[in-house]
Amino acid sequence: MVQYRPPLSLPTETDLPETDNSSVDNELQILIPTLLRATLALAWPDRMDWFLGINLGLYYDPTKPAIGPDAFLSIGVPRYRPEQGLRLSYLLWQEGIIPQWVLEIVSKTPGQEYDAKMILYAELGVLYYTIFNPDYWQRDQHQPFEVYRLIDGCYVLQSITPVWMPEVGLGIGMNTGIQEGLPLRSWLYWYDGQNRPYPAPENIIAMERARTARERQLRQQAENEANHERQLREDLLRKLQERGIDPETL
Repeated sequence: MVQYRPPLSLPTETDLPETDNSSVDNELQILIPTLLRATLALAWPDRMDWFLGINLGLYYDPTKPAIGPDAFLSIGVPRYRPEQGLRLSYLLWQEGIIPQWVLEIVSKTPGQEYDAKMILYAELGVLYYTIFNPDYWQRDQHQPFEVYRLIDGCYVLQSITPVWMPEVGLGIGMNTGIQEGLPLRSWLYWYDGQNRPYPAPENIIAMERARTARERQLRQQAENEANHERQLREDLLRKLQERGIDPETL
């Protein structure tokens, strides 16, 4: 786990702007990180040693403005701080841990995802850098989904997906699906060590609805069979009585 060595000057969250003052210009910059955070909360319900920031100011130097990744994940920090409340921003000198994973989602206007940001994240020591570019990858001459691993201070593109990140305990990959009520499209998902995707909230709801429907169908089937057997018994009893046969004597 990468530890951060703080500088001497230590401003707090309340001393600094909460964001990098850049607004999101792509709806996916909200939808994808929100989906990943909700999925992780379901996958790790009992773990409180992680934090996934979404469009939150990440301060790495008190003398420089914050950077605003679309999402970042830090393992080894409290998910919630009872004494301080929700985070206003993420200060490396306060948290003590550099995010192990960062996500950038490319929009219509290039945001230096493949150059300046990549260089900065490598200098900070972010172990895994994910770039999601489903709409403009041909323009940028890259793939729609790329994951880079920091090796000897340089990012190396990983060729096998989903990409397993042992330091994080998660895999990250791209797949098509239906989320947020939107038509079938590409999304990012977390994976376990066996390359099985962790179900997203909507998938869990759909599975629960399917399970409930199956149980209802089985109950209806059992009820129909019971009614059928009862009808057969009643028909047999009526036929015996029509012939003057007392069923009790049989």
